[in-house]
Amino acid sequence: MDWTDEGIVLSAPPHGENAAVVTLLTAAHGRHAGLVPGGQGRAARPVLQPGNRVQAVWRARLVDHLGNYTFELTAAQAALWLDVPEIIAIIASACAVTEASLPERQPMPGVYAGLATLLSLQDADLWAPVYVKWEMNLLQALGYGLDLTQCAASGDTENLAYISPRTGRAVSLEAGAPYHDKLFPLPAFLLGGGDWKAPDILQGLEMTGHFLSRHVFANPHSRTLIPRDGDLPQARQRLLEFYRNAVENTEKEAL
Repeated sequence: MDWTDEGIVLSAPPHGENAAVVTLLTAAHGRHAGLVPGGQGRAARPVLQPGNRVQAVWRARLVDHLGNYTFELTAAQAALWLDVPEIIAIIASACAVTEASLPERQPMPGVYAGLATLLSLQDADLWAPVYVKWEMNLLQALGYGLDLTQCAASGDTENLAYISPRTGRAVSLEAGAPYHDKLFPLPAFLLGGGDWKAPDILQGLEMTGHFLSRHVFANPHSRTLIPRDGDLPQARQRLLEFYRNAVENTEKEAL
């Protein structure tokens, strides 16, 4: 049997001497792995970079077999940003979080469309806030959506300033003041604000990372991707560290 689909490369670890086991997020077949003979070769490696868009053909004798992939590159997303470490870190994190969180071979066209939109951004300044919103949308798609519509305590829709780490619901500035140290700050860009800096992105990543760890990765489907319950993928941890360093460097420069 076989199928043809558009896909996004999530990972391509080596297999044997020359092959690679490539995992794609496909438009119609979900997260799907396949063997690529020669996948470690000079011609294949540039194609199989995480974030690249491909047209893929998968073939196998039986549906539950690993099967083989053949590819045609349609967009080399990562190559466009090789000189922007921030965006390379975001691409790596998005692909790792996607692979580690989604069930295998279950179509999720909305998640595919969201990742494709993120990876197609042309404005470098938009990548960080869109990535945080992408993680929020992923949580929503997996059944763990956050509620930013009104205050969980008062029902107010104005002056929302926090997120409860327990419920994932917004809390207003007034209602949350007594519990300030126990709540996540709610970055203004998540409520439609048009300005953000590294501290805002860091706050957003810490918030979404908490809910990913608590819900999505509490019982991981792969101990290779998530060695311990509640871990975040290593690429996601590196992205968080990137913004922590950025905030620290900004604070040092301000002294």
